[in-house]
Amino acid sequence: MAVSGEAGKVQPLDMFLSIGLDRRTAENALVNPKVTANLTTVIKEAKVVDGCSKTVGNLLYMVATKYPANALVHRPVLLEYITLLKIKNPAQLDAALTFLLNVGPGAFQLKDLEETCGVGVEVSIEEIQSAVTAVLKENMEAILELRYHINVGNLYGQVRKRHPWADAKIVKEVIDEKLHGILGERTAADDKKPLKKKKEKSVNVEDQKNAVVTSDPPSEEDVNPFSIFPQPEENSKVHTEIFFSNGAIWRAHNTKELLDRHLKATGGKVLTRFPPEPNGYLHIGHAKAMFIDFGLAKERNGSCYLRFDDTNPEAEKREYIDHIQEIVQWMGWQPFKVTYTSDYFQDLYELAVELIRRGLAYVDHQSPEEIKEYREKKMNSPWRDRPIEESLKLFDDMKRGLIDEGKATLRMKQDMQGDNKNMNDLVAYRIKFTPHPHAGDKWCIYPSYDYAHCIVDSLENITHSLCTLEFEIRRPSYYWLLVALGLYQPYVWEYSRLNISNTVMSKRKLNRLVTEKWVDGWDDPRLMTLAGLRRRGVSSTSINAFVRGIGITRSDNSMIRFDRLEYHIREELNKTVPRTMVVLHPLKVVITNLDSGSTMYLDAKMWPDAPSDDVSSFYKVPFTKVVYIERSDFRLKDSKDYYGLAPGKSVLLRYAFPIKCTEVICGDNADNIVEIRAEYDPSKKTKPKGVLHWVAQPSSGVEPLRVEVRLFEKLFLSENPSELEDWLSDLNPHSKEVIREAYAVPSLASAVLGDKFQFERLGYFAVDPDTTPGKLVFNRTVTLRDSYSTKGGNK
Repeated sequence: MAVSGEAGKVQPLDMFLSIGLDRRTAENALVNPKVTANLTTVIKEAKVVDGCSKTVGNLLYMVATKYPANALVHRPVLLEYITLLKIKNPAQLDAALTFLLNVGPGAFQLKDLEETCGVGVEVSIEEIQSAVTAVLKENMEAILELRYHINVGNLYGQVRKRHPWADAKIVKEVIDEKLHGILGERTAADDKKPLKKKKEKSVNVEDQKNAVVTSDPPSEEDVNPFSIFPQPEENSKVHTEIFFSNGAIWRAHNTKELLDRHLKATGGKVLTRFPPEPNGYLHIGHAKAMFIDFGLAKERNGSCYLRFDDTNPEAEKREYIDHIQEIVQWMGWQPFKVTYTSDYFQDLYELAVELIRRGLAYVDHQSPEEIKEYREKKMNSPWRDRPIEESLKLFDDMKRGLIDEGKATLRMKQDMQGDNKNMNDLVAYRIKFTPHPHAGDKWCIYPSYDYAHCIVDSLENITHSLCTLEFEIRRPSYYWLLVALGLYQPYVWEYSRLNISNTVMSKRKLNRLVTEKWVDGWDDPRLMTLAGLRRRGVSSTSINAFVRGIGITRSDNSMIRFDRLEYHIREELNKTVPRTMVVLHPLKVVITNLDSGSTMYLDAKMWPDAPSDDVSSFYKVPFTKVVYIERSDFRLKDSKDYYGLAPGKSVLLRYAFPIKCTEVICGDNADNIVEIRAEYDPSKKTKPKGVLHWVAQPSSGVEPLRVEVRLFEKLFLSENPSELEDWLSDLNPHSKEVIREAYAVPSLASAVLGDKFQFERLGYFAVDPDTTPGKLVFNRTVTLRDSYSTKGGNK
């Protein structure tokens, strides 16, 4: 039973735990006010405030996070099906949610819902066994070749296609049992990890309707990342379904004439487009969009446009256009053509005139505030039914600059009474007396995104128009306009946007961080802009590997932890960058049993697995009477779990000799340690546990190489700062630390922009553009797996 707080009010955490959610899920739900409110409402609507089974609770959580907003009127019906366990697994619920999304607020027959999501369907054990036997027979060649390395998740998915409502646990048990019968007991070879293929890995894709989590998920090699998209020849068939606000379904398709014209222009090839708005620098979310837009075209032997969606001259700059072209190339993508929406301004204008002539657009004089009010009240504009000739005359006046900015717009005559606000007579053109960064000062009226985007997709014969899920509710408007003008209709598909923890990726928020100087420009290494990641030392290949690893789904409520990106960065850097030694906070150590003028040059490994006879894999480090260690690697008081240096204790200087602390020189007080005196063991018979990195004074009276090192942490303290009302107050005050006088080994003096290194025990670092001939600056790209402890003395 949920525990009540003050005045008998049930606390949200207790309520969430009472329905069987694990504590982490419940606590994460509380971090997001929207999820908290939705889940609380769903629990109350389902009448399970006092608790329910874990099965029901997990389904209720899915409803709270995925229920379509256009069908809220039907939610009580769905909740009753769940609490009565007529809908009892995620697959059934996903099917139900898709059904309700299509229906919207309109009426439907319960039998249609039940049929769609398998209510009352019982799949017998015999039927499961028969389906598994058939699937195993079809895959027998691969099973015998791969044995227990066979992708069981793939087999499971094939069974699911035959019996989508079968009990998942039983299906898995039957597959395991029959595989054992075919292959016998596991051998030692079966337990070894298979050798990785050298070909580029494909994306692990989650099918939006039949997502299955198993103990043996499909391997990246076994899944085609773009299998969710139709083959090119399917353009001749029905493209998609779009849903109007009254719940009616309209299937968009092309006439034979339109399709023949399209296929003649494309030669049947896939054409996609990557359409950024040049109003800021691209971020890692755009890396996912590029991977999908360019990747689909590449995988299907097609082409991808880089198209600048430049319809808002007030926010767009030539700087952003140049940056986007350069960063697309850096990410490894080659556009088929670089185009601009502004290239089509004349076509767009002429089509707007045609829309007016067809009685489907009108010139409106409402202010933005009035438009918003009328939409909320579902009222038509007073100018909606003005004569066509009058709108044509006024639109021409708008084009010629005869009407003041803000005094008129051209609006599409769509559906003012519908619940989908993206069909409430959207603005097609507005007046802006602002020069355009690409088109110059030719125009003083500019098309809106909602008007221009779909038309330019059609004019460029795009076969697949791919975008993130927040644009899903704009799909009706997209197709409405193309049908209204009799234009070719591309296939539209939406996927989940990329959300990464402890950062913001809204361009509006990023622009504010930059313009208000909360960060050091668009390429600040703390930002998730691609320029910032590059400056931090992250490669395009590791970013693409990260995007490939998270896959392409339609699940839009997931937050990817920043740690996951760091994993891919480390994986690459560990294999590709040399090792070296740098001391961030130097503490002087004088080796008393070594002559002042004595210098030994020792071999230090740049690569951990380098053969001893490979000279190119080593660099020389001087070992002299004065060396420097990390200040945090020394303590006055020793302990059993401490591996650093302490009075009377020995440590090994990496690649050099053991040293033993014999004396501590303090300054004004005992806490101010200015120097350590030690003796080294030239015979190396001492075998201390601790191993420290160090930097030596090259020669008497000469300081080691000084470098500046910048350490970066997460920019925000909260996992999802965008959900906070005062998101700027969540900025991490310790997100950047600058160490201006770190010491480095002499070989680093030749480092130049583009060079990357592993600073042993500290992490991976890259040379920063602020580097000058007399000053080396390094950015920490990422820490090591076992991050360096500021308490010192890591083993």
